Amino acid sequence: MKARTQYSLLAACIIGSAFAVPTAMAEGRLVVYCSATNAMCEAETKAFSEKYDVKTSFIRNGSGSTLAKIEAEKKNPRADVWYGGTLDPQSQAGEMDLLQAYKSPQLEFIMDNFKDPAKRKGNYSSAVYMGILGFGVNTKRLAEKGLDIPLCWSDLTKPEYKDEIQIADPQSSGTAYTALATFIQLWDEDKAFTYFKDLDNNISQYTKSGVTPSRNAARGEIAIGIGFLHDYSLEQSKGAPLELISPCEGTGYEIGGISILKGARNIDNAKLFVDWALSKDGQQLAWQKGKSFQILTNTQATQSPNALDLKALSLIDYDMETYGSSSERKRLINKWVNIVKMGE
Repeated sequence: MKARTQYSLLAACIIGSAFAVPTAMAEGRLVVYCSATNAMCEAETKAFSEKYDVKTSFIRNGSGSTLAKIEAEKKNPRADVWYGGTLDPQSQAGEMDLLQAYKSPQLEFIMDNFKDPAKRKGNYSSAVYMGILGFGVNTKRLAEKGLDIPLCWSDLTKPEYKDEIQIADPQSSGTAYTALATFIQLWDEDKAFTYFKDLDNNISQYTKSGVTPSRNAARGEIAIGIGFLHDYSLEQSKGAPLELISPCEGTGYEIGGISILKGARNIDNAKLFVDWALSKDGQQLAWQKGKSFQILTNTQATQSPNALDLKALSLIDYDMETYGSSSERKRLINKWVNIVKMGE
């Protein structure tokens, strides 16, 4: 009887200790597919690893490429979390049943319209930041060539900017897909594809990643890069002669997403990482250490001094429901390839 009592006490102590272990002492591994900038991916995963004692690694790739990778690996997932990059492909992953729902307690502090932003409802993806679509211009290169600073989307099709513009390929880049969806919503589908065909005359290269045009514009290899303005703000903060343009017609935006992959091997750590990414400290770290200047979605977080003022921007009411659809994404990208890239 005495032995049984001692055993019960020992079991109670073990169980009590298990529940008393703080979250910060979580153990194990975590693999993150990251579609944010390399610096942001590294800063966030390193801080998470140190804070929670979880061996964390990341693989960096664009949103479109990551969606293809996750779909190819769906029977044997190689990662646990998809972090950063445009929400549209993550929304499509949820629709394709590639994600696992998770309602983080941190959602209490997220902007109301971004609490459950993906097409498939039920918290399959969450929103960690907001990025504004526009273009950055290298004022030094434009001055050397005697060219005016463009202020509108329509300016970019002028013949004087031939071979001076870069944008990513929507097949691999969520940034470029956001641009495609934005132009359709600004005008209509026919006008948007006509615009892309006209713009193609001035494109020197379709890059794989959405961030690459900002770096090339900063170096003066091109005069104009189309993408998310926080990427150009980063290059500007390093001293590049860039001016950020929010186009006169209005523009679209991205939501940076975070999602847990269906079949994740390290599910508890995946949930913990989502909590971290949505938290005030996790979001502020993006600009404090990760050198990323997006607009943060946590209402308690301090915005970067380099972030754009949301109230000063002319934004479309971006239709996440329509353009977060996997069938619509495939249709529009195929149409872009046929009409623009293949020149048909």
